[in-house]
Amino acid sequence: MSKKLLRRAGFLAATLAAGIFAGAQAAQPIKIGSFLSVTGPASFLGDPELKTLEMYVERINEAGGVLGRPLQLIHYDDAGDASAARNFASRLVRSDRVDIIVGGSTTGTTMAAVPLIEQARTPFISLAGAVVITDPVKPWVFKTPQSDRAAAQRVLQDMKDRGITRIGLISGTDGFGRSGREQTLAVAPEMGIEVVADVTYSPSDTDMTAQLTRIRNTPGVQAVFNFGFGQSPAIVTRNYAQLGIDLPFYQSHGVASDRFLELVGRAGEGLRLPASPLLVPDSLPDTDPQKRVVQAYKSAYEQRWNTQVSTFGGYAFDGLMLAVEAIERAGSTDREAVRKALESIQGYVGVTGVFNMSPTDHNGVGPESFRILEVRNGQWHLIQ
Repeated sequence: MSKKLLRRAGFLAATLAAGIFAGAQAAQPIKIGSFLSVTGPASFLGDPELKTLEMYVERINEAGGVLGRPLQLIHYDDAGDASAARNFASRLVRSDRVDIIVGGSTTGTTMAAVPLIEQARTPFISLAGAVVITDPVKPWVFKTPQSDRAAAQRVLQDMKDRGITRIGLISGTDGFGRSGREQTLAVAPEMGIEVVADVTYSPSDTDMTAQLTRIRNTPGVQAVFNFGFGQSPAIVTRNYAQLGIDLPFYQSHGVASDRFLELVGRAGEGLRLPASPLLVPDSLPDTDPQKRVVQAYKSAYEQRWNTQVSTFGGYAFDGLMLAVEAIERAGSTDREAVRKALESIQGYVGVTGVFNMSPTDHNGVGPESFRILEVRNGQWHLIQ
């Protein structure tokens, strides 16, 4: 065989091998890792989050995947335990070698995993609320829920609009409640509101009557704000009604779900909280850019799972869609390229709000993304 033919044969063989390699690469799944509190005390967070991720990974794959590759969801149930979350995060980055992580139902589980994820240089979109997750900014860590600081600002602004300037604060001693308390105490003076009573409860407490009585007996209290999540806010709400406290009552976004209404029953009448518009999508004006998004998500979720939609599932929807958007913008799963793409996302209309990320803001939504809802006749109603 002549040298010319040998060169041509070698070229064709190399081209064929490259084509086979590229085809194999294209067929490889994009690995989405997740650790969620699907069982345990925070299951009301993790269960709808996992259902959402499973449903939309299926939908995306049915539509052709991302960059021509299918998504593969690899998830673990940390049951709300920080040590388990850290171990699962280690497994995701070291053994499973995921491309990006969307998860972390609670602040505690998220923060337990952050150092390891940062060391592994893997993009991570948390579904937890505390401001400490993204402030100060950590290069590889993002999140979808509004921060507890933003929630405090939104609640205090609504109070201020009602002429309230002196409040009682009650909060849990868990990570979410503790951070929420700190943020409320920090922003209240800036907004001209004085916290004249400040009490706490343990997540294991089954009665908060003593704490609420202390607030009720504090001179000058005009409203009460509870910062917590899980079963505790429902207990606080029932105790509040039992004591007959006749003052405006607020909860945080940590209980923004229809399940909370079931837990509190008539005791919840009149309370207000900040939430995404997911709980009242049909109340939004047609000009609201989020209306179509939240209606579509609510309809799809409830039809698939035959259960009521949850704000927390909405956080997972936004997390997955932001991950997909970043991968598509990056044109690959190169971690640094995906990280930079996440930082560049502007004007993304999600369930939680309109996200505007930047190198100095890895959350992208602020107080203005919250809607104030009020319980009337056992249902959520949009106030503003």
